Amino acid sequence: MSNPTPVPTPKDAIRLELERIEEDCIHSGKSHFNAHERWSRFHYWLGIPSVILSSIAGLAFFKDYPEIGGAIASVVAVLTALSTFLKPFERAASHKSSGDQYLSLRNDARVFRQIRLENVCDDQSAIDGLDEFTKRRNELNQASPQFSTKDFKVARDGIDAGESTHAVDK
Repeated sequence: MSNPTPVPTPKDAIRLELERIEEDCIHSGKSHFNAHERWSRFHYWLGIPSVILSSIAGLAFFKDYPEIGGAIASVVAVLTALSTFLKPFERAASHKSSGDQYLSLRNDARVFRQIRLENVCDDQSAIDGLDEFTKRRNELNQASPQFSTKDFKVARDGIDAGESTHAVDK
């Protein structure tokens, strides 16, 4: 006769769900930070050549090379239009903000799980706390911009390599 599977206590079930929230936040946060880095690079890749080429175009016009100046000005116009359309700076800032919010949620959930859950909370307070963390995660998921599959895969590989593990937890 086999032993019946023990029924988890409410706090055990809450602890497991908090660990899921933490894991989701680690992956989502790191993915957003990767997207922030990617969009920041786009911002510089479009912006720096625009500044340099516009200066060269101005010099070309002053030195009586209107064809060269016109050609370079056309390239600057394309780079500027791409920057205006893609808004890489705004996208980078949005992903950075989302990554920070996921990191904050992960930290709060971890502290609640490791300290408050066992030492302070009765079952109802634990359920209320979990409800708050679940609500925050759902709101973040809805409000955050979409990151790419590549951003996620790079995040997952980094997490698997231990990039998101605190030294004290190793």
